Amino acid sequence: MWWGVKLSWNYKEEIPRLEELFRRGTANGVPGLEMIGPERLREIEPHAQGIRAIHSPATGIIDFTQVAQAYARRVRELGGEILTSREVKNILQREAGLIIETSSGEFSSRYLLNCGGLFSDRIARMMAQTDASISGPEVQIVPFRGEYYKLIPERGFLVKGLIYPVPDPRFPFLGVHFTRTIHGEVEAGPNAVLAFAREGYRKTDVNRRDLWEILCYKGFRSLARKYWRMGLEESYRSLSKQAFAKALQRLVPEVGMVDLMAGGSGVRAQAIAADGALIDDFVIKRIGSAIHVLNAPSPGATASLAIGKKIVEMAAHAFSLN
Repeated sequence: MWWGVKLSWNYKEEIPRLEELFRRGTANGVPGLEMIGPERLREIEPHAQGIRAIHSPATGIIDFTQVAQAYARRVRELGGEILTSREVKNILQREAGLIIETSSGEFSSRYLLNCGGLFSDRIARMMAQTDASISGPEVQIVPFRGEYYKLIPERGFLVKGLIYPVPDPRFPFLGVHFTRTIHGEVEAGPNAVLAFAREGYRKTDVNRRDLWEILCYKGFRSLARKYWRMGLEESYRSLSKQAFAKALQRLVPEVGMVDLMAGGSGVRAQAIAADGALIDDFVIKRIGSAIHVLNAPSPGATASLAIGKKIVEMAAHAFSLN
């Protein structure tokens, strides 16, 4: 994997960012990090371009579907139960604990661990609405859809590993990049566009409640006023395959429109503060008799075991479970 400074007008801004990224990686003990120039870059990724880059040979890719399935097997082996397709409608605080009303009946529990992703803030607010002693979360989830293309198999040779641009510290998004998956495909993307539904995985998905909630949130309006130009650029790239290909060409110039085929999409549960700040760190808070994971940005999947350990430690301390 490498993060590289591209041959572009803003390379003078990117070099200090790249150096800071290298400094942090070295300070955190990432093995094998190497700051390289164009000659070494061509040895590692012959079709990529850049004037400086970080090579991270220890970086890898997993199939997180298999990881999630392994987690589920472990839960069941330990006597746990996994219930799906049950929308949480309301949460009531009672002396004996919590009553969780869902679309498929009620559940009772002394405590709650809320890892609701796109709906984590709503779940937290449900508790605040039924108990005046509980304050709601200080952030709101705003969904952003990331759309991907794939390189056609005949052009997969253009990318050997993972190729990333230098990230912009103003945003928690990584920018369009290339990823060779463990199945041998090469994904390209994603962009980052506002989704008109919390589960808006397609451009045509619109949920009126979700959209109205986004537009009414002062944090989103503040963000939009500040970064509307970038928003328009991302939206244009969502609609224009040519614009998407042009963005990819900054990393691998040989990639053209004809080399791209439709890929998948994902929706990021992005927490935004009331002042419009994009929260780029983990937000895990105890509110009442529950612990709420209100923001789990990248690398949330990679760090899932560490996050789980942190939640368990918080719950043990907060609820005296030892």
